[in-house]
Amino acid sequence: MKNILIQLLQNALAKINVSATEKIASSLERTRDQAHGDFASNIAMMLAKSLNTNPRALAQTIIEHLPKHLLLEKVEIAGPGFLNFTLNKVAYHQELAKVIKEGSSYGHSNIGHGAQVQIEFVSANPTGPLHVGHGRGAAIGDSLARLLIATGFNVTKEFYYNDAGAQINNLTASTKARIDGLNPTHPNWQDSYYRGEYIADIAKSFLNKETVIADDRSITATGDKDDLESIRDFSVAYLRREQDLDLKAFGVKFDVFFLESSLYATKKVEQVVSRLTQRGYTYEQDAALWLKSTDFGDDKDRVMRKSDGSYTYFVPDVAYHLSKWERGFVRVINEQGADHHGTISRVRAGLQALEMDIPKHWPDYVLHQMVMVLKNGEEVKLAKRAGDYVTLRDLIDDVGKDATRFFLVARKPDSQLQFDIDLARSQGNDNPVYYIHYAHARICSVLRERENQSNLTLDTHNLSSLGLLNLPHEYDLMRLISRFSEMIIIASNNNSPHLIAAYLQDLAASVHAYYNIVDATGTKIKILTKDINCLDAQALQDAKIFLISAAKQVLANGLDLLGLSAPERM
Repeated sequence: MKNILIQLLQNALAKINVSATEKIASSLERTRDQAHGDFASNIAMMLAKSLNTNPRALAQTIIEHLPKHLLLEKVEIAGPGFLNFTLNKVAYHQELAKVIKEGSSYGHSNIGHGAQVQIEFVSANPTGPLHVGHGRGAAIGDSLARLLIATGFNVTKEFYYNDAGAQINNLTASTKARIDGLNPTHPNWQDSYYRGEYIADIAKSFLNKETVIADDRSITATGDKDDLESIRDFSVAYLRREQDLDLKAFGVKFDVFFLESSLYATKKVEQVVSRLTQRGYTYEQDAALWLKSTDFGDDKDRVMRKSDGSYTYFVPDVAYHLSKWERGFVRVINEQGADHHGTISRVRAGLQALEMDIPKHWPDYVLHQMVMVLKNGEEVKLAKRAGDYVTLRDLIDDVGKDATRFFLVARKPDSQLQFDIDLARSQGNDNPVYYIHYAHARICSVLRERENQSNLTLDTHNLSSLGLLNLPHEYDLMRLISRFSEMIIIASNNNSPHLIAAYLQDLAASVHAYYNIVDATGTKIKILTKDINCLDAQALQDAKIFLISAAKQVLANGLDLLGLSAPERM
């Protein structure tokens, strides 16, 4: 519908020899007040100064040259030069028919034209169970991937395992301590060791010589408490398997698991350092090798190789992102916690210093803020198994996958989030997940009852009965349904899946309100009426069924974009 108006405005401006193709789309917005029509454009105000004319006069000229269109009822000038467009209701009837016809693909588009996009998210160190922060990253990253797929991009979802470095050494030492019979109360226990009970589980499995399978490998423990290499490999594989199970329970599946250790095994880290040195962007100081990252906008130069010969963590990060570029991902989105903010400038600086024509602001980043978990009005800080944080599995087991995903994605990523367990478990209108699920299940209940009365064929070619939908609320519901396609594009373009969550709450509210509207006499208007004594009454009921069927489909499609189910009974 918006595209039709864009085309009409383009044609009108072309007739007066004005080119403003890029500005037209941004000038058009849905109106909040129905009295102002369905869409409003400030294109005349945007162009008037450059054309040395009055905005209202330009708006009038545009109207005079605007082509006629069946779906456009009227265009009016408002205020200093706004163009207010009112669509014919037939436009909304056709949109409802489109919903029914396209079903689960309604709202999808091909603005991506199959372009390759990689989204990296979660990327937790294999040193413990996934925590609630990882869960927020998983919910946002997976929903964003779904949005990009729905808008025509070819998406690869990738998980980067930091399976090398100091944290893995500490994991090995922690497991070894447990194998030797130490626990956090023992005088020889180190403060740096991981304290969670999961370390004791790994130690027990290792001594039992168990086999674990994690994505790309199968590891059997030797059971030898002095075999540090076996302890290391088994511990990493064990926790990778645990994280895989958590992600499966969360409904998240990755296409690629990339190992940091592979960057060392294939000499990619050394190759990056060598290229940076050859390009003249490194220097030695205090027995360390530094990158001249200030040459590329960083606030200070960064150490690449420490005096002990080991690399700092951002060097393999640069090598990893180089691999993304070499794999053909022109667009890359990293969804990470806000604590990774400092890595953005240094990774981009390292990529620029390679001088390989990588865009200056590549890759993109979506950073999410921390999550505070509340129960009984108080913050929950610990999980028994993890020892020092709330795990994702705790939330899934407590409130379910759908509630966990929705609550973690429902707010803008850069805003802090309070996850109220009591609210997520409640079955009332205050719980947005329950509210949306109930709207979908409620429509399903009506449709089952309608099928028991008589068969109904939703004929997308016979829309005349939809003209009987004259209640203001029915018109509002149609308008809201028609916004769905635009919302997907907006959410996709702005890496903002929370916009879909907000839209679903609005649509659910409109659906529930439809059950409670009354006529001029105060009588509640029913969607289904068993006593239908005339053809118009039958046609009106069919039209109402058509409308709520479209609402049901859009609810289901929106829930799927967030990785949630659409229950038919509750």
